Amino acid sequence: MSSAQRREQLISVARRAFAERGFEATSVEDIAARAKVSKPVVYEHFGGKEGLYAVVVDREVRALLDRITRALTGGHPRVLVEQAALALLDYIEEDTDGFRVLVRDSPVMSDSGNFTSVLNDVAHQAEGILGKEFEERGFDPKLAELYSQALVGMVALTGRWWLDARRPKKEVVAAHLVNLAWNGLSNLETAPDKLMPE
Repeated sequence: MSSAQRREQLISVARRAFAERGFEATSVEDIAARAKVSKPVVYEHFGGKEGLYAVVVDREVRALLDRITRALTGGHPRVLVEQAALALLDYIEEDTDGFRVLVRDSPVMSDSGNFTSVLNDVAHQAEGILGKEFEERGFDPKLAELYSQALVGMVALTGRWWLDARRPKKEVVAAHLVNLAWNGLSNLETAPDKLMPE
């Protein structure tokens, strides 16, 4: 096996191990045993568990962001919300191990390259879309960031639930997410904080 092939094998084995057990519960010994290599081989390629985990997570982050970006093909903002929701649910269905790696525990020193950073990137994309929509409707475009975080959070938490539930079908889940988000958004008050009792 060439060095590049061995590296890919270790990444694949580690991805499964991190998905099944999480970062903390997976050891270099586990990965080496699954790959049928010695521990020094893992250290030689990645410097340790943290280095290997970083490579696995980086690949998953890029895969998920690419999938969501490709799914956002334009059209009405309602369609964009549905496209983003379906892209996440597709990823969960087709790359379950990858999604589990992203949502499981991560090293304390990791503040990027995890599911939260992916959600922030997606929310940033949504913020641009919502900002334009808010301007056209006379809402404060500065609030687009708040609403994009809320929308992405709603979809992400539903995705985590659907990871294990797998019912109803992803198209139905996406339709209900859009129903909640869109029908709520279509009736937004321009200043909801002014309506709250003091």
